[in-house]
Amino acid sequence: MTSSVSALQLSLVSSNDLVTDSVSPSPRRTRPLPTPAVLRQRLPLNAAQREQVQAQRQAIRNILHGHDRRLLVVVGPCSIHDADAALDYAQRLAELAPRVADQMLLVMRAYIEKPRTTIGWKGLVYDPQLDGSGDMAAGLELSRRLMLRMIDLGLPLASELLQPLVAGYVDDLLGWAAIGARTSESQIHRELVSGLDMAVGFKNGTDGSMGIAIDAMRSAEHPHQHFGMDELGRPALVETEGNPDSHLVLRGGNQGPNFDAVSVAAARAALDKAGITPSIMVDCSHANSGKDPLRQPEVLQAVIDQRLAGDHSLRAVMLESHLFDGNQPLSDELQYGVSVTDGCLGWAGTEQLLHDAAERLRQG
Repeated sequence: MTSSVSALQLSLVSSNDLVTDSVSPSPRRTRPLPTPAVLRQRLPLNAAQREQVQAQRQAIRNILHGHDRRLLVVVGPCSIHDADAALDYAQRLAELAPRVADQMLLVMRAYIEKPRTTIGWKGLVYDPQLDGSGDMAAGLELSRRLMLRMIDLGLPLASELLQPLVAGYVDDLLGWAAIGARTSESQIHRELVSGLDMAVGFKNGTDGSMGIAIDAMRSAEHPHQHFGMDELGRPALVETEGNPDSHLVLRGGNQGPNFDAVSVAAARAALDKAGITPSIMVDCSHANSGKDPLRQPEVLQAVIDQRLAGDHSLRAVMLESHLFDGNQPLSDELQYGVSVTDGCLGWAGTEQLLHDAAERLRQG
């Protein structure tokens, strides 16, 4: 992406805000959005924050490459829908982080997009008012502003990169990113990852197969030339150097979970066969928990058991967690701190789980 943007260029891009909705006989309308350059200038990373993010990215890489024996833990809401509740959660996580830092590096899930199998609320970026109004300009600004506040708490941030055009608005804030089960096979997402300066996890397919994710890792490690958008919102030829820091995320599949020792051994063998050093994250949610958020502790305990038994390829886990257990449908009267997408483990259970896991690792 373009690193220097003149004041004249920014003013020209900002003038897009004056353009009215396009009128077309097609069943499609367009509403201009601020460009990544405009939003980044409006809500910038300061020098200290930028240095913090880079240090956190390196700490995550060190764990995933086996140079740091701690467990990487990506934890937080399935999808953020309430900025106040998310910040409340982040403050609690920031207080917990130093108490387990000898055994774990905690990373806050700051998921602002929600993949949908069919239809439904697509995330904070797309509909911040939760009412179908689709104010994406407000969603982009709110998401970036919230992430900056989380960074001020000292937390590394993680998000799933679903829509490649959204990545340019927030990728400078992230310590780690995920590519979901439905998009690991996408050439566009593999090209995107090849140009990111952070570790990225590719999830196995929804059918449980690992080949898609392994192919994605091999593709993303190579340079690419692809169509994209620069910071000024212009169509651009993007040239990437390749990303050597991708890894496998086991999330289970249609046939059931894949966090058990036999499944992990199969994943390790598949990575070895592909010439990839095994570095595995277990997603304790989704098919691995049977979509029951209260079963996530069982999955984490199984991962800890395998690590203590000597499996050093298991280097990371992911937990869906919010202030309170479960989830709720969208309505006019939402309960504070309860997910509106996938069910989550509440904070009390999460805090105890991570405390106990750290203690087990210390004793092991």
